[in-house]
Formats: sequence, structure tokens, C-alpha cells
Amino acid sequence: MRIVFVSTYPPIECGIGTYTSFLVEALARLPSEIHIISQNGAEGRHVYPSYSSEEDGIAGKIFNTAIKITPDLVHIQHEFGLYGELDGIAVLELIYRLKSTGTPVIATFHTVRKELEFRKKLILRTMCRELNGIIVHEQEHVDILRTVFDTDQSKIFLIPHGARNMDPIPDAKKKLDLEGRKVILLAGYFRPTKCFDRIVELFPQIVKKVPDAWLVLSGKLRVLEFSIYRKMLFEKINNSPVRDHIEVFRGQFPQKTFDTILSAADIVVLPYTEGAQSGIMAHAMTFGKPLVTSNLPAFVDILERLETGFYAQTDDEYVDRIVTLLTDRDVYKKFSQNALTYIKENISWDIVARQTLNVYEQFGTKLECKTRYVFAGE
Repeated sequence: MRIVFVSTYPPIECGIGTYTSFLVEALARLPSEIHIISQNGAEGRHVYPSYSSEEDGIAGKIFNTAIKITPDLVHIQHEFGLYGELDGIAVLELIYRLKSTGTPVIATFHTVRKELEFRKKLILRTMCRELNGIIVHEQEHVDILRTVFDTDQSKIFLIPHGARNMDPIPDAKKKLDLEGRKVILLAGYFRPTKCFDRIVELFPQIVKKVPDAWLVLSGKLRVLEFSIYRKMLFEKINNSPVRDHIEVFRGQFPQKTFDTILSAADIVVLPYTEGAQSGIMAHAMTFGKPLVTSNLPAFVDILERLETGFYAQTDDEYVDRIVTLLTDRDVYKKFSQNALTYIKENISWDIVARQTLNVYEQFGTKLECKTRYVFAGE
């Protein structure tokens, strides 16, 4: 099948762009032909930089590029705000334009919550009604789409967030000057829902029990976004009685750099107050890093099923579980091996790509006799 993705894409720095690049790379190993329509700045083979998220007429620009490619199906990676003003409402016009040509349209929803602002809920409800298919990463998301957004069950496909199957970066701790330290990693944008400040506040209790513990916060700085939270977080770091055990890494973090940071970590902590299956979580499991997370339903489901870490609710639970992972090698090895096994057997990108292609094939053109799609490369 000839598939057109609509998504951010590298070198644009965006979690969804990274997600799409890994999925596209795996799909390219299957009998499929992939093209990507992305924002200006994207690069690569069969990549068409066609629009800016700040400009008018986004839907028309994407559509005009898509119809020249003549796809069998269009796959939209959806996150609010990627498609212009008013929470990306232009995505609805894009769907209607594509459907007017008889082209099947599916989307992967990267944000699904019960409680959304009116406009976001309107956009999501309309997409649920008009799309041919919807991919989500969590059973919780399936349930929300069915009960809150009245979505036809037959439209919804549950495919987990993929992860790479690769070895850690050699000598990562040495490269980052972290040798001899037990590294606790907080990774991602500095924003209130990440709750990194909570772990900063608890860290002195951890150091008291694990003297060689080291807290690393790794995030790309968005200067204007959440600046009040960032200032508060940095003040707590500067005022911490164990300030000399805390480091803040900043930078653009291309994939190799981010992989090196993850490889240097001993554990990854996700104290988020909202969200679902995290790209950070998938990346952490790629390198067999045990997790300590909040008790968000999606996190609890994963950790209880896979036994790849602990979830926590109270401050005491966070401290106890982080300390356990840093001091109990048997527990650590068990969680680490479980993560590596799960990725290899269940959510490697090759497995996820095959599941995704199976979804595409359900919406392929129905002809009068049996046919077989052939694409032998270029």
C-alpha cells in the first residue's frame, strides 16, 4: 500500500516526530510505500515539508500535497496544537477534504483524556465520527473513546507504543562524567504536570539512605512556555541541601545524545500527574531501565502487567521505591530483564509496524478479484 503520514518529522525536535520516524523505518521493511507530509524543516527521503503550524490554510496545503502522491490511505499523527490555531482545528478540514476524494483516513491519538476543554472535546468527537480508523496505545484510551466520545468500537485499534531493540551506549556514564554514581533520571520538558519538583524535594531523604545517589534532570528548555514553573523548579534545586548531588542537563538532545543520557541512568522516574503511555517510558525500557512512576492508571496497568518497576502515590512510597531499586540488585535485575524481554517479544518497532500494516489493510481498496500489492523498492 502507498501510505501518506501527516506528522512532525526529524530533524524537527518533537516526540511525535521521533515516534513517526521509528514507525516509518520499520514499515519500510514491509511491503509498503511510505511518504511523509510534515512541517517546514522536516527532511528525508519521501518527506514533503509543506506547511507551518502557525500559518493559515494548513489543511489545503497538506491536502494539495497528498493528492499528488495518490495514497491508498492517509495516517494522521494527532496532537492538539500541531495543526494551527484553535487547538489545531484545521485537522477537521483536512479529514473532510481527504474523504471527499474517497481516501481512507486514520489517525493515531497521542492525547486522550476524559476531561478536555470544550474545543478540544469538539475536535476529538468530530474526528472519532469521521475517521475510518483510530489507533491508541492504551486500553484506558479505548474505554474513554467508547464511553466519553461515543466511538464505534470497530473503529478503534489498540497498538502499543513501539520501542527499539538495541544495546545501551557503551561507557555512557564516563562520557557524561557520572562514573561511580547511582543515577536517577527525570527526563522531559519542564512543565507542571511532570512534577519534577516533587522528586527534587524528596531527594535529600534518598541521599541520606544512598549516599552515592545522583539526580539528573534532562530537558530541553522552552524559554517562554511554563517559565514560572521552571523558575520555581530551579529555585528548589539551588536551595536543596544536596545541591551538589543534582545536575541539570540542557541541550537539543538529538537521538544519540538522548540515548547516552538514558544509558547512563540507573532508574527513570515519571512522577507525572497526567498523561498515558509515555515515549520516555518506552525509551527507558529499550535500555532495560527500571521505572518508578506515579499512580496514573496507564502507568499502573503497565507496571502491574510487566513488572518493570514500581508505582507510587505518597512521598514515602517514592522514597522507599527509589531506594529499593538503587540498593536491591535482585529486584533491579528482575525489572530490567522483564523490560528487555517485553520489548523484544511484544513492542519492538518491527512488531508494531506489522500490527499497523494490518490495520491499513482493512481499509484497502476492495476490488472485484483477489489482488496482491507489489512494491519492490525504487
